[in-house]
Amino acid sequence: MTQYTVPALLLLGLATLPLHGCDGDTDNTLLPPVDTESRTPVTDERIGNLEAPIPPQCYTKTEAEHNPCYTCHQNYDRDKAARMNQLDDGHLQGGYLFSDVGVTNHWDNLFVDRRDWQASISDEQILTYINQDNYSDLAPRLEKQGWEGFTPDLDNYHLAAGAFDKQGLARDGSHWVAFNYKPFPGTFWPTNGSTDDVVIRLPAAFREIDGSYQRELYLLNLTLLEMAIKQHESMSIPATDETRLNTDLNGDGRVSGIARTLKKRQHYLGDARNIEIAFQQYPQGAELMHTVRYVGIDEHDVIGVPPRMKELRYMRKIRALENHDVRSRYDRERKDKHRGLLPTFVNLHEKGMENGMGWVMQGFIEDYDGRLRPQSHEENLFCMGCHAAVGVTIDQTFALARKVDGAEGWGYIDLQGMPDAANISEPGGEIRNYLKRAGGGSEFRENPEMVDKWYRADGSLNEEAIANADVYTLITPSRERALKLNKAYTHIVRHQSYIHGRDATWLPARNVFTEVDESEPPLPAEFRFFQWDLRMDWQPPRNQEKLARHP
Repeated sequence: MTQYTVPALLLLGLATLPLHGCDGDTDNTLLPPVDTESRTPVTDERIGNLEAPIPPQCYTKTEAEHNPCYTCHQNYDRDKAARMNQLDDGHLQGGYLFSDVGVTNHWDNLFVDRRDWQASISDEQILTYINQDNYSDLAPRLEKQGWEGFTPDLDNYHLAAGAFDKQGLARDGSHWVAFNYKPFPGTFWPTNGSTDDVVIRLPAAFREIDGSYQRELYLLNLTLLEMAIKQHESMSIPATDETRLNTDLNGDGRVSGIARTLKKRQHYLGDARNIEIAFQQYPQGAELMHTVRYVGIDEHDVIGVPPRMKELRYMRKIRALENHDVRSRYDRERKDKHRGLLPTFVNLHEKGMENGMGWVMQGFIEDYDGRLRPQSHEENLFCMGCHAAVGVTIDQTFALARKVDGAEGWGYIDLQGMPDAANISEPGGEIRNYLKRAGGGSEFRENPEMVDKWYRADGSLNEEAIANADVYTLITPSRERALKLNKAYTHIVRHQSYIHGRDATWLPARNVFTEVDESEPPLPAEFRFFQWDLRMDWQPPRNQEKLARHP
């Protein structure tokens, strides 16, 4: 076994965050009480899991045939397609390669039986709870206590789609923009416990001309960024008058009339015209917000995004990296893993945590009473596993690469009618492929509703049933399951036990290791090294042809 050293610097300089401070009365009657002694202490004085960046899903038993690992761990042929992410960790598909600390699964919440807890909460109680607004009072509380980090500034974000217009621009003038994307396979499907959304904001120069705000310009620059992430040569845009911007947008060599296509270019537009478009990178100052929410259920049992947030996550790009810097940082990451060093990140205390690749990250999570509070240092470490150390991301992010292309994709996330598009690197519907390879509706293969809906009695995938289903139909739960998921998660909230796991399970996991045996063999070759890409192929004819050729 490789010997890993615990870096002393990781434990230095941990400031005590204002983790609980809040004013006003809170209704504690909706959820069962939990005494203080039974709650997990929320502290920055110590770290219980130095390998918190390893997510619970990495401890899944593959049983020599199931591979959900391919969605995070990838190698890419750089002769065929350049990528900013050079981690090349595809060897981790179906294999267990952990440090001395990491071989032990610290996510104890996976093994808690929460059925009695669920039974103690009525359907009416949980519906009332998830439909409460726990977002709007966060900013005033942070400001009152002198918070120095990011303070959420999007009004009415708890209203989900109601906070944005049809093109996704925030109604409050804060310049946050929502976009429609396909949820990441597995854990992020609503059927596994959460709904979510992502919004983006670019600095003022990207939305202004001579200091004056221009809505059309902002959408153009957002599209140029989208093209850089996806490496598209052109992309659809809302009908835009080229003469107003005095710019040839569609690349036909003229400045005239209405353009509906934007051609790839070297620089952004407007007051950002001197900023070069970096290869597969966000510009400095770009911001992302991501809410993770309960599974909403309306009066018609339609699954959607409710007001209550489980988490509010924030990222800000503090520096764009040069090509040589990108290479050296990935080289260092591989070298550190080879030398057996535990991961370390720069702790900026209230201002967040640097991921080592040009981003600062910060998170807020529910306190005992359901109000959002800043995450502790260890709770923030959990986020680093996906946003610093997996080979599949583009500039350490997921969602924009999965956005519905171009003009149609600006607007709040909406899964209804969304096709099970293929990704750009392989044929067949992406969800269809995941269900075949993972052997279930999540990494853990412990979602009986998904098994009943999409698998036959012999365990094979019922491809006829999924052939014409949209994404909403494929990955949202029934009302009954949604209620159970919501109730189960509140057990974690009341116990404040996030450092032991955040998955909304209620039966102890069976398909997960508590301790990884080093002699556990990796998956056989036929179940490994699937070539997957974050980016989607949204063109229906091509998707249909691929599916027909690969039944």
